[in-house]
Amino acid sequence: MNILGKILRDLWILTENGLTLFNRVINPNMGPQVFGGLISALNVFAENLSNGGMSKFELSSLSFMIEKKNNFLFVANSSNKINQKKVMKELKKVANLFLKVYPEDIRKNWSKNIKAFSNFKEYIVDSLE
Repeated sequence: MNILGKILRDLWILTENGLTLFNRVINPNMGPQVFGGLISALNVFAENLSNGGMSKFELSSLSFMIEKKNNFLFVANSSNKINQKKVMKELKKVANLFLKVYPEDIRKNWSKNIKAFSNFKEYIVDSLE
């Protein structure tokens, strides 16, 4: 299943309070829980400044997109040369797939063990850059 179209480079799935449930990162420079906490804090800061919070940010060569859905933050990055609308479309597909693979009853009863979501990589392993 080629859901991501090889547009996304790295992917993180976070709870709104910053717990990283799943991540797939090519070159980790920061631990997933530190990244999750940072993104969550930035999002809360952005929400206090403007309605809706943060939806994207850029570094020198990477664009980060954020999709908020069902109390989760789906964060992905890609080359800043790739059209942001395409990146967002792919990220929304990932978010919808995650919510389909892990229905509400699983998401509410996961006992705070992030290993419950580790098999999500099976759905996207051949799809990421």
